[in-house]
Amino acid sequence: MLSRCYLALLSAGERARGRLGARERGFSTAEGLAGAALAVIALVAIWGALKALGMDIVDWMRSQIIK
Repeated sequence: MLSRCYLALLSAGERARGRLGARERGFSTAEGLAGAALAVIALVAIWGALKALGMDIVDWMRSQIIK
């Protein structure tokens, strides 16, 4: 009886791990590249805004933080 319960728990654990593994396999290189591209676009936009507006943005950020 005890061995049957143990085997049932082991097989349930294996099934659960198999389902989790299936979800992890769904992540593709394209999703990783899309996230990296969005990060680069955000950095370029921030850099462009800082270059164009310079100290105005820095002063605005400072005033928002100090408030």
